[in-house]
Amino acid sequence: MRLDRRYLVWTNVTTNPTAEWIARQITEAFPWDQSPRYLLRDRDRSYGTVVRRRLEAMSIRDHPTAPRSPWQNGHVERLIGSIRRECLDHVVVVGEAPLRRTLKAYARYYNDVRTHRSLHKDAPRSGRNPTLRKQAA
Repeated sequence: MRLDRRYLVWTNVTTNPTAEWIARQITEAFPWDQSPRYLLRDRDRSYGTVVRRRLEAMSIRDHPTAPRSPWQNGHVERLIGSIRRECLDHVVVVGEAPLRRTLKAYARYYNDVRTHRSLHKDAPRSGRNPTLRKQAA
């Protein structure tokens, strides 16, 4: 999630997230020329040396939150709650592929249609933001 416009950048699922899988997701989510300056993350054991090396190679500063401090990443915690309440509480997920499709559809809704109070009732990818409009193309 990019914090400036609450833009949901990437969603994917797996039953067993490994450091290699997470490193691949980082590469797919952020092209080399559009990578963020830093990555705010929790202290999950899945973020191993492979992930830290990938972040370093992409010039992304690794910024883990303090242990047991979900409030330090409040935007993402709020997003996870919204996904659960607005999306997953209303569907029965029967496998990884349907969950992936459901999350991609929710991401399109979240970025293009859903209004956000912090954005003055605008959607993250609106006509007013040419940077995000270019990324969507």
